[in-house]
Amino acid sequence: MPASVLGTVKIGILNDMADFSEPDGCGAVPGDVTGWLERELAVVREAGRITASIDFIHAYGLGLPSGTADAVERAYRQLAEAGCSLIVGPAIGDNALAVTPLAEQLRIPTINWAGAERARGRYMFQHQVGSHEDESLVIARHMAAIGCRRLAVAYDLSPVGTRHLKYLEDEARVLGIAIVSRQGLSPLAEDAAETVDALLESGPDGFVYLGLGVSAPAVARELVADGWDGPNIMNTAGLRGYDEDFARDCEGWFYIDMHSDRNATLRTQMKQLNAPRSQALAVAKGHDLGRLVAEGLARASDLTREGIRVGLEQVKWLPAAEGLEGTLLGFGIQDRGALHGRYLVVRQWLGGETREVLAA
Repeated sequence: MPASVLGTVKIGILNDMADFSEPDGCGAVPGDVTGWLERELAVVREAGRITASIDFIHAYGLGLPSGTADAVERAYRQLAEAGCSLIVGPAIGDNALAVTPLAEQLRIPTINWAGAERARGRYMFQHQVGSHEDESLVIARHMAAIGCRRLAVAYDLSPVGTRHLKYLEDEARVLGIAIVSRQGLSPLAEDAAETVDALLESGPDGFVYLGLGVSAPAVARELVADGWDGPNIMNTAGLRGYDEDFARDCEGWFYIDMHSDRNATLRTQMKQLNAPRSQALAVAKGHDLGRLVAEGLARASDLTREGIRVGLEQVKWLPAAEGLEGTLLGFGIQDRGALHGRYLVVRQWLGGETREVLAA
């Protein structure tokens, strides 16, 4: 009998989130993905592909931007000392960057579900919930497609915001779009009057926000106060619109999401869970993250940290619930990005609901 179906494995759940008010069908609290992992592990267990006992070990450290990277690092070490063979988390890009060196140093296979492409390594795998690099390309191309040629950009003064800005500038240059003004602001800003006023003075025909999203409502409210009626778009910060207050502040904004109404895998999962449309994103990413963990364990030759790392590398070409139909899920020997294909979807907040924007 393969060693991967014997014994006990400890899975660490690293929660770095303060309060991300997104409906989640299986997680009991924001940032807790245990329910989704249990659901997908039950599938492989029922198929007889794994019989190992699973112990979930939880650690919490309030990470950036509200907390500190040090808190997340302490939580990661706590899971390492508890003997976890696999760690899932963090969820915020800045925090994933902070713990990546620890994953490499301690040689613990880890799956972050954040947007930092740089948060990858031999032991650090990334389930891309957005991408600091890819999202800005999609944003630039969407704005070009609707006729914008002069963009004003508000961005968080953080690794998230500045990384997005770099890739937006690069793609805008390729497309012949001018970034006529750029202004940084605190990731926790509650007042963006000076920032927005300065940006609008440049006479843009399109407005972009890049960041984690805490400061986005302040930017959106100031645009309304200034009478701006041009097109707006933000990165996956717009996922915060699953909270009705955020959606109301960002009415009419385009943003980058992770789910498509046309994805057959997602539709199947939604039907099985009898989930409302408002939970589509939670279901999509929860299913995919859970399946990565379940398949990685089921394909491991043994339940050591090294065996699980190799098992994750064997996960390939699974249909993803995230992204457009045809998006695939998996890793490889030197491939640490889980989602392959058109996994980013342009959507828009209208009347408190998210609407998919079909590509021209």
